[in-house]
Amino acid sequence: MKVCILGDGLTSLTLAKGLVNQGIYVDIFSNKKKKNQNKTQTLGITKTNIEFFKKKILNIDKLIWNINKIEIFSENLKNQKILNFQNKDQQLFSTLKNYKLNNYLISDLKKNKFLKFKKNNGETNLVKKNYKLIFNCDFNNLITKKFFYKKISKNYNSYAHTTIIKHKKLLDNKIAIQTFTKKGPIAFLPISETETSVVYSAKEEKILDIKNIIKKFNNKYKILKIDKTLSFELKSINLRTYYYKNILAFGDLLHKLHPLAGQGFNMSIRDVQVILELIESKKKCGLELDNSIFLDFEKKTKHKNYLFSNGIDFVYEFFNLENKVNNNVLSKTVQILGKNKLVNNFFKNFADSGIVI
Repeated sequence: MKVCILGDGLTSLTLAKGLVNQGIYVDIFSNKKKKNQNKTQTLGITKTNIEFFKKKILNIDKLIWNINKIEIFSENLKNQKILNFQNKDQQLFSTLKNYKLNNYLISDLKKNKFLKFKKNNGETNLVKKNYKLIFNCDFNNLITKKFFYKKISKNYNSYAHTTIIKHKKLLDNKIAIQTFTKKGPIAFLPISETETSVVYSAKEEKILDIKNIIKKFNNKYKILKIDKTLSFELKSINLRTYYYKNILAFGDLLHKLHPLAGQGFNMSIRDVQVILELIESKKKCGLELDNSIFLDFEKKTKHKNYLFSNGIDFVYEFFNLENKVNNNVLSKTVQILGKNKLVNNFFKNFADSGIVI
């Protein structure tokens, strides 16, 4: 059997690797022009998703940097700590650079006899006829515009600004720090002993002086260099209909989140796990792989993805409200709740595994 994937981003490559690992032939179509890779974007992948990735996709131990503690602060409480997550000596999540994972997946897939990379020249009718199953991860093709345009969306009227700071060697650079500032959250995510990713979400489209912002909320790094800043508009998206006939929308096309919790790619990895489990179950029963898999996928994931997306949005609006009313009552409430072991474990498990029903 042969399937096709439209789009060649990280989710597409991850899905493709999972499918070829099951002996399914895959064609990946891309209509993008090759661009210079951005080397300042990073990912945070939860412990559970790292374990799945290594077991069912590809061992990425050599790419990742493990984080064993998360500290959350509030500027409204004069930068006091309001939440603290840790898991003894085990990692809570791992960080890595986008382009390194992208290149690693492509390098592995190019050596695989089950996969071919192809250019999409707009022949969508031909694509639909030649493949029983189509996974659409591309925002810009005709299929998306025709069949997957109904969605629940929200514009945050904000922008995420990402960069990487290079600093003096810090042997135990294993603690991720996020501060809810008066203008939006800023996160420091270690990626090595000498590099840390910074993600700052704020109303400003262009940050005139990122150095001063980093300096204001950095209390541990002796910075040597700050890379070029990449900025992008922040929106959330939840698609109303997941599939049309033999075409399944996938990845960011299904759901897009505010980056404050770093959960976008984690949601897509969970989706990959579900679709691979459904395919594996069908194959074990000797059943044909048809679009009934897409119906089952929608039933298993749509409500969870929607609830999880709204959970992340709630966190954003919670702290945004505090800034609007200009007091610190909400931060103090979170600080008190975070000391409760059950509440703390709930937040930790929610971030690691998503919605479990």
